[in-house]
Amino acid sequence: MPVYLDHAATTPMRPEAIAAFADAMGVVGNPSSIHSQGQQAKRMLEEAREAVAATLGCDPIEVVFTSGGTESINLAVKGLYWARNAQARRPRILVPGGEHHATTDTIEWLERAEDARAEWLDLDAEGRIVTAPIAAPDETALLTFLAVNNEVGTIQPVVDLAAPAREAGVPVHVDAVSAYGHLPIDFAALGVDALSVSAHKIGGPVGIGALVLSRTSTVVPLIHGGGQQRQVRSGTQDV
Repeated sequence: MPVYLDHAATTPMRPEAIAAFADAMGVVGNPSSIHSQGQQAKRMLEEAREAVAATLGCDPIEVVFTSGGTESINLAVKGLYWARNAQARRPRILVPGGEHHATTDTIEWLERAEDARAEWLDLDAEGRIVTAPIAAPDETALLTFLAVNNEVGTIQPVVDLAAPAREAGVPVHVDAVSAYGHLPIDFAALGVDALSVSAHKIGGPVGIGALVLSRTSTVVPLIHGGGQQRQVRSGTQDV
């Protein structure tokens, strides 16, 4: 029998996740509908949101379901960048080397399409970001970084990194896809604005993720439509 050893890339679905998935497949209502089937779907959806929030130390309203980590990262990085630049020109994006392609490719797109400017943060010999005061905060759109490096496993001191940015008024996004399920996460205590996670890293289905977005933070959405999920991610929600 072959042995599967690539759980860092994708973990097979857990039996309880498969059972919950099968139960949800039998629910036919649109969670935005007011009839009984729709309200049943809404209850199931909101119970899932509450369960995810409990694992992340955030309020359920701060959990925005997405199609996975890549969408969550795109929504956070582009959305925060656009929101900040709607107020004043702030081209700088602070990012360390060694980030996931979902982050680096998004920033490279913003450089081409929006004239953004990536400024790469120094790493020490163990791959940890060198903390420093935020220079030129009035020109800075956001800081984004991995909580745990998906290639080498370096764990970043999230609170210490976020504090200078928070003091300077610069939004912070954390890619916690590789941290979720392996390290405790308390969103309220981290001092960040947004945090991305994905289900397939913890025994859930591929194609499901979440962006935790602070209720005090603003992003410009990628998707416009019915205004679901705080108008951050429109579209009929996949129960």
